[in-house]
Amino acid sequence: IVAAELPKEQRIVFLGDSITQGGAYVEFIEAALIAQHPDSNKIIIPLGLSSETVSGLSEEGHAGGKFPRPDLHERLDRVLEKTKPQLVFACYGMNDGIYLPLGAERTKAYQDGMRKLRAKVAAIGARIIHLTPPVFDPVPIAQKVVPGDQVKPGQFYKGYNEVLDFYANWLLDMRDKEKWEVLDVHGVMMSALAEKRKTDAQFTFSKDGVHPGAEGHLLMARPVLDAWGLKVREDGTPDHPNGAGILAVIKKK
Repeated sequence: IVAAELPKEQRIVFLGDSITQGGAYVEFIEAALIAQHPDSNKIIIPLGLSSETVSGLSEEGHAGGKFPRPDLHERLDRVLEKTKPQLVFACYGMNDGIYLPLGAERTKAYQDGMRKLRAKVAAIGARIIHLTPPVFDPVPIAQKVVPGDQVKPGQFYKGYNEVLDFYANWLLDMRDKEKWEVLDVHGVMMSALAEKRKTDAQFTFSKDGVHPGAEGHLLMARPVLDAWGLKVREDGTPDHPNGAGILAVIKKK
C-alpha cells in the first residue's frame, strides 16, 4: 500500500458531468485539504458540466430535443489553456453509455474519448487521474427503467449499472496494463450500497438513480481523501474544531 500523501501539483482541475458540476465530493476534498493543511497553496478548480460525455455521444431527444449532450472535447483545449492545470481528475461514464445496454460502438467511443483526453493532458505536461463512474441505481426510479430493447427518451435501461461496471473495470484494467492512475469510486459505492441493502432493500444513494446525495458524494470523495491522507468525520465535515465552518465556506465558494 502506498503511503498517503498530498500530490506535488498545485493547480488541480476536476472534469466531469453533472455529478462533478454538483460537486459535493470536490467540496469534501477541498475542505479537508484546507483544514489539515492550512498552509497549502493548492488551487482546486471544479469544472464539471451537466450532461457532458467524454465519448461525444448523445441520444435522440436529449433535453427534449433542445440540444445534444455537451462533448468534453469541444471545450477541452479552452479548459486547459485557461486553467493551466498540473493535475486533472476526470470522472466520466454515467452519461457515456447513453443509458442503453452495453454496445461495442458506445464502448469504443468512451475508450477513444478517454485516450484523447489523456493525450491532451499529457501534451501540456500535466498528470491525469481517472475516477471510475459512480453507480446507476434503478431501485428509486422503477417507473422509468425498462428492458434494453424498449428504451425511449426520458427512460433508462434497467441494467445500465452493468455498463458502468464494464467501464469501471476497463479503467482498472488500464491501471494494471498501461499504468494509468485510477481511483475506484464505483467499487466503493457498490460495496456500500450492497451493505446498506442488507437491512433496507429500498435504500439508495441517488433518489433519481443518477445523482448521488451528500452520503454518496462522500463515498465518491473517499478514494481521493484516502490517497491524500485526509480525514473527515462521518458527515463529511473535516476533522477540525472548525470543520463545519470550513466546509460551509468551501460550499459558498
